[in-house]
Amino acid sequence: MDRPIENKNKIQKKHIWIFIAVLLVLLTVWQLVFGDKSSKLNVELDKIAIDEVSEGFFKNYISVTGTVEPITTVYLDAMEGGRVEEIVAEEGTMVEGNEILVKLSNTSLILEISNYEALVSRTSNELRQSRLLMDQQTLNSKSQILEVEYNILQRKRNFDNNKILYEGNHISKEEFDISKEQLELSIQRLDLLEKNLKQDSIFRSVQIGSLELSVKRMQDNLTLVNGRLESLHFKAPVSGELASLNLEIGQMLVRGQRIGQINILDSYKLRVEIDEYFISKVSRGLTGECDFSGALYKGNISKIYPEVTAGKFYSDMVFTDTIPPTIRIGQTSRIKLELGAPKTALLIPRGGFYQSTGGRWVYVVDPSGEFAEKRDITLGSQNPRFYEVLSGLKSGEQVVVSSYDNFGDVDKLILKK
Repeated sequence: MDRPIENKNKIQKKHIWIFIAVLLVLLTVWQLVFGDKSSKLNVELDKIAIDEVSEGFFKNYISVTGTVEPITTVYLDAMEGGRVEEIVAEEGTMVEGNEILVKLSNTSLILEISNYEALVSRTSNELRQSRLLMDQQTLNSKSQILEVEYNILQRKRNFDNNKILYEGNHISKEEFDISKEQLELSIQRLDLLEKNLKQDSIFRSVQIGSLELSVKRMQDNLTLVNGRLESLHFKAPVSGELASLNLEIGQMLVRGQRIGQINILDSYKLRVEIDEYFISKVSRGLTGECDFSGALYKGNISKIYPEVTAGKFYSDMVFTDTIPPTIRIGQTSRIKLELGAPKTALLIPRGGFYQSTGGRWVYVVDPSGEFAEKRDITLGSQNPRFYEVLSGLKSGEQVVVSSYDNFGDVDKLILKK
């Protein structure tokens, strides 16, 4: 009987399935090793903003706001406490230096001054009495000296006569010695009186000088005390506009209390509010343009306040050329503050992406326009329109500049129309 002979070269069905399985495994391994493992997110094109990176002229400036203030403000503090009796000047009026603004009353101060005046008067009387007593003592001492000098003349004459009589043996030696001793005693007494007068004179001079100094000091203090009385009529220290005077009739003030301020309107300045990000870039002398009613006026930074409050710091800007004719205190102005000289740079338009990434990376659109990939970049200075690109981008590339808050941290955006 004939048997069919099997064709050993014929591909069997199971071999096909084995081949397919091996192919799938190889595809899976290739995908795992060489495939795109980045995270993706589908994004509609009409919900994002895309701008082009370009090379251009970069002006390093920031846009800030300034508030008009007087060039100098003088604060008014009560020099003396008291009750407000009369308000002479009104807020908003121009006042002259030394003009009375407010009249106060203070009975305690008046009594204190009266007591001090009485004390000065008593001290002056004591000085006069001391001088009179010292003059009398000086006169007494000089009178004693005169008496002793006269006594010396008498005893010297007696001694000279006794000497002649003694030499002629007309008197005894005892009588001669007595006359000699009396003369010597008078001379010694005169010497003591003169020394005593000299020492008394020095002592009296020091004592009188001390009393005179004390009286002068008290009189100077009395002048100051009387000045306190005059300060009850509070006067303007300078000429200017009385910007504020926070007082009411009958109000009690204490010494040193702030009662108002005077604005000196010789010129004006702008108090500029700046974000703390620029605190290391702002320095004295920087220039800027201030906008008042559509006209631009030049100014420069004259002072920087180092304190940072709520993410802001302040600086003063003064006008360098002309002052706006219609300027008013409290008025605000937009200021274009230059932080450096203009230069050519690679620019990327400002957008919400910066708040999401801090400028460390962006989504760059592929030339195909089908997706945008995450790329690290480095940004430099910025102005209200552009960021300066230092590295990571090329001119002509497209970048997603809108906010990334809804994208999470995906590596690639799939752009859908």
